[in-house]
Amino acid sequence: MFSRHFRFLILAGVCSGVAGLAAQTVDTIDPALRARVDAIAAGVLEQLGVPSASVAVVQGGKIVYTHGYGMAHIDPDKPATPEMRYSIGSISKQFTAAAILLLQEQGKLSLDDAVGKYVPGLTRGDEVTIRQILSHTSGYQDYWPEDYLMTPMMKPATAQQILDAWAKKPLDFEPGTKWQYSNTNFVIAGLIVEKVSGQKVFEFLGEHIFHPLGMKSVWNSDEAKLTQADATPYIRYALGTLRQAPKEGRGWMFAAGELAMTAHDLALWDASLIARSVLKPESYKEMFTEVKLKDGSGTDYGLGVEVRQRDGHLSIEHGGEVTGFVSDNEVLVDDGVAVAVLTNHMAGGAGQIAQLTAAMVAGSRLSEAEAQALAIYRGLQKGELDRSLLAPNLSSYFDSQAVADFKSSLGPLGEPLTFKQVKKELRGGMTFRAFRIVYPTRRLALTTYTYPDGKLEQFLVDPAD
Repeated sequence: MFSRHFRFLILAGVCSGVAGLAAQTVDTIDPALRARVDAIAAGVLEQLGVPSASVAVVQGGKIVYTHGYGMAHIDPDKPATPEMRYSIGSISKQFTAAAILLLQEQGKLSLDDAVGKYVPGLTRGDEVTIRQILSHTSGYQDYWPEDYLMTPMMKPATAQQILDAWAKKPLDFEPGTKWQYSNTNFVIAGLIVEKVSGQKVFEFLGEHIFHPLGMKSVWNSDEAKLTQADATPYIRYALGTLRQAPKEGRGWMFAAGELAMTAHDLALWDASLIARSVLKPESYKEMFTEVKLKDGSGTDYGLGVEVRQRDGHLSIEHGGEVTGFVSDNEVLVDDGVAVAVLTNHMAGGAGQIAQLTAAMVAGSRLSEAEAQALAIYRGLQKGELDRSLLAPNLSSYFDSQAVADFKSSLGPLGEPLTFKQVKKELRGGMTFRAFRIVYPTRRLALTTYTYPDGKLEQFLVDPAD
């Protein structure tokens, strides 16, 4: 259930003695920016049929906006609010990785220690390192690659039972030679945390991360399901009606995905990643650095987090999936921007909301070609066109009917959320460019051809694939 393709993980969790979820609602964001965030979230929910989403936005290193969208419970309908908790699935992995890094800071272990030093009996446990399990380069087979809850997993299990069944098989590959997402890795990591610290993983995180950061809502959904005051998880069979999701058996989530919380409290963690306030600088460097394979190729993964470049912005991110919940967390650490999105349906949408919102809040400089194309696009939305930019063929193409149709079809869409060049190549003595235009509920494709003298030979807009 924790496939990299989905970019998510599974989750479940236990009660943490939650008290006082006040101050979860924040609204200090610029009103124009708030309207665009609202448009993104509402549009994606409508497009995908997701019941609800809880969103938290960090700007300038501080939480500036939290909001709930849609219905957190259906029949009877209960609107989503920022005070409601959702399972965060595999986003839990970065907290487990942080626990390991804290123990390394305390001198109690090293990332380069063999896992067999702490958890005996594992296949080649004297060779596989802690760093490799935290970066999914160990070779241990994933115990839950499926994206649905199988009947045997509705019964309780222990971490040791999971390892006995999956971590004592032959490795899927030589350690350090491939990247393959595996929840089994973080079951091992959780047991290491518990053996070295002498505490349950959830207790260790509470003492060193949740309580210091004021994350009061955190819940261990591996031990107990969320309450009636929280979001209800839903699934849908094919295109059928929404149905309440079944619950995983106790023990299956453990350190791979046991946490649930509000989007607000996940954003508190995001703000700490931006400020680098919980761990030492060298620990954040370890977490945020892409792990390389033995042949030098990249993995797009650090320690418990994905490490990506998005339009020139360093993004520390991860998704999460557990039966009935999908989440996504995007942290543009150098921009002071983060977006946490929690939803209560398996259809996804969390990643789409988070990535669009993060890019919009961070902003980006348009290239010269992007700026020109966007200016022409905006003009056509109003029925205006600077023909001095056009070669004769394109000027003829844009007759009165074409200009009128561009205006009537594109004008009502308003300002795009993002406008980005995605391809450039030479053809026919001209430069071909493709642009992606994103709106909350749809995407458009713009293609242009430009002569060496700068004149445009093509400017076509179509629905994106």
